[in-house]
Amino acid sequence: MDKKGFLLAFGAYFTWGLFPIYWKFLQGVPALQLLGHRILWSFVLLLLILLVSGQLKALREKAFDLKTLRIYAIAAVLIGVNWLMYVWAVNAGFIVETSLGYFINPLISVVLGMIFFRERLRRLQWIPVALAVIGVTYLTVSYGRLPWIALTLAFSFGFYGLVKKLAPLSSVYGLTLETGILVIPAAGYLIAMELTGAGAFLHAGAVSDMLLVGAGLVTTIPLLMFAGAAHRIPLTMIGLMQYFAPTMQFLIGVFIYKEPFSSQQLIGFGIVWLGLLIFAAEGLYHNRVPAVKTPIPI
Repeated sequence: MDKKGFLLAFGAYFTWGLFPIYWKFLQGVPALQLLGHRILWSFVLLLLILLVSGQLKALREKAFDLKTLRIYAIAAVLIGVNWLMYVWAVNAGFIVETSLGYFINPLISVVLGMIFFRERLRRLQWIPVALAVIGVTYLTVSYGRLPWIALTLAFSFGFYGLVKKLAPLSSVYGLTLETGILVIPAAGYLIAMELTGAGAFLHAGAVSDMLLVGAGLVTTIPLLMFAGAAHRIPLTMIGLMQYFAPTMQFLIGVFIYKEPFSSQQLIGFGIVWLGLLIFAAEGLYHNRVPAVKTPIPI
């Protein structure tokens, strides 16, 4: 095992796992302003990285054709929706439900691959998909409402992954272009808030200002660590480690912020967790035991 790759992956997922705590420190800032700062400072940081590494010219040469811009404009909207929903939900007291979104996201991605790329599910993979549907249905009945926060996060990130599979640029170039597409409306909104006297930046104290600027760091750094890990460790290990972040977020929501977690929720989450356990075990077995016929990978 590549130790550096493992540490990079662990660092990425551990950082994502701590996200609720970070955004809770900015609870007094409206979600749209948090999104605006997250986009703005992420773009600034990525631009500096490309400038220092001498890759900015390469991005300009690769990025500015109509097909590429169209793909990344769709990706930008999807990731913008995902980021906005997440920061709003965390600060509105729905950390547990956000964790559900990222628990079911891998199964959503499997289904999207089957629909859009005609990827085949192995026989046992149908079981976790069915269990996820049962779990979400049970939670809908027990909540008295659809768990729309979890589903918005899962589907927006699932479709984001789908679009990124079609995207031609590397992860760093792609994220720079996505935040670049979003930065003009984001900066315009932040300026408008400042002019109306509703802006938070430079008005809520030095700690708040540093955290808003730091939103670019906490967004970009784990993504760069993940990109580095993906080249060094097996996909199966990444697949298993991806449940680390939502598990941390779930525990933070329940034990640190004391969000309610009823026995009905436990049953619904338990059904989803059972599905994920089967999904992970089946993937691990499939990648270790040679099959007579190799199906199209998910």
